[in-house]
Amino acid sequence: MQQAILQFRENIARVRHLGSLFQSIQAMTTPAIDLSDVLRAELVLAVSALDHLVHEMARLGMLEVYAGARPATDAYGRFRVPLAAASQSNVAGSAADWLDASIRDAHGWLSFQMPDRIADAIRLFSSVSLWPAISSQLGVPAEDIKIQLRAIVDRRNKIAHEADLDPSTPNTRWPIDEVLVRDAVDFVELLGETIFVVAQ
Repeated sequence: MQQAILQFRENIARVRHLGSLFQSIQAMTTPAIDLSDVLRAELVLAVSALDHLVHEMARLGMLEVYAGARPATDAYGRFRVPLAAASQSNVAGSAADWLDASIRDAHGWLSFQMPDRIADAIRLFSSVSLWPAISSQLGVPAEDIKIQLRAIVDRRNKIAHEADLDPSTPNTRWPIDEVLVRDAVDFVELLGETIFVVAQ
């Protein structure tokens, strides 16, 4: 499980390097040069880092359950494994390789970014009541945390799926600034670290 949080930290560090790049280029150029897409990339990559963390925690946690290192959860018991994958369990190699491949295949098209989806993924290996535990850890109401996460993910989706264009003003992108992005990255980093702590 430790490798999941280490990779998350590395991914967040890369996001922050992008922020430093934005600051450096901005200091060397005039405001006539639009650097806002660097900020948009930061926001998209921050959400990607959280999504990847949850994917890895779910995969590694489920493998730990399979190995007997964690108790099985109800969600783990309901996880569907294709018969083709189950038949691979009899083939030479690690006994958990087929399960690892099945988890990757089943989760490969899913995103674990919105609060309910994150909680669903964590339930695959942990019985923690995720959002109340995060709320307790951070001293912030769970609903406030979820609202902030949804707002960040919604903005990420506007960038990733709608080119961040404001439909009410053709050919105009939604405004973005360094403070908005820094606050989003800080929140995502804190949330990822907290998810890791409470789901142990």
